[in-house]
Amino acid sequence: MRLAIMGSGGVGGYFGARLAEAGHDVTFIARGEHLAALQRDGLRVKSLEGDVHLAEVRATDDPAEVGAVDAVLVAVKAWQVGDAARAIRPIIGPDTFVVPLENGVEAADQLAAVLGQAHVLDGLCGILAWREGPGHIRHAGVAPFVRFGERDNRRSKRAERLKAAFDAARGVTAEIPDDIQAAVWSKFLFICAMSGIGSVTRAPIGVTRTLPETRALIEQLLAEIAAVARARGVALPEDAVARALGFIDALPEASTASMQRDIMAGLPSELESQNGAVVRLGREAGVATPVNAMIHAALLPQERRARTELTPA
Repeated sequence: MRLAIMGSGGVGGYFGARLAEAGHDVTFIARGEHLAALQRDGLRVKSLEGDVHLAEVRATDDPAEVGAVDAVLVAVKAWQVGDAARAIRPIIGPDTFVVPLENGVEAADQLAAVLGQAHVLDGLCGILAWREGPGHIRHAGVAPFVRFGERDNRRSKRAERLKAAFDAARGVTAEIPDDIQAAVWSKFLFICAMSGIGSVTRAPIGVTRTLPETRALIEQLLAEIAAVARARGVALPEDAVARALGFIDALPEASTASMQRDIMAGLPSELESQNGAVVRLGREAGVATPVNAMIHAALLPQERRARTELTPA
């Protein structure tokens, strides 16, 4: 397949590297020092699933240089999805499809609003990875997986083709769920709860899941997110909250969420696409979300400063 990776950090860099290693034609869309390192030295991935060094990779900061591709994997930060959709217009041919690998639950809608419903699947991924330096990705936890499918849950040849591409790659498990919306919200359950509790406490998950006080908050976060999903017609499994809590309990003790790491570094974060989205979508559905609202409110001043919307006194 001919693929483009829009956003080549921890997520896009890892999954793009595995696809390129398997022999697919992959172009990484990146910028700055990371782009320069990709063009000069290739891409290195240090991984629990086996390291990979691609001495030469296709990389650019201008999607117009790429030409039409079979598929685009979107792995930018959640607040950048709208801009990413507009940027990738030049590589969208008549049969191109786009798969978001985001932490939120609104990316597919945002992509479809710009590119058209026919070009967009829904999707998610699981991995603990980050860009350790220019041209260097580190995968430090979670057995990497991708899940994607048509938004109406019909089976399609294009989804099967992408699954076959991932099946041929090492270090990735790919699945086409029976219900992609339920899968997206199931992933959102644990990542949003983990992001929220980690960001407000500045502690790794090994601490917050152990202390009775913070564990209770995690459980309340999960319950609120599940209630919003069900109120919006998402068919979450009955044991979705228990599964999410089990996933959290199985993470390495030092694990932190990307939103938490951004907030601790004073950078713009996915706050509005995670805990903020739970509050907003819950309000629309008539579901109270007091713990998510508290976390969103507590983190909002720093988020506004990070985005220069609020000037310190």
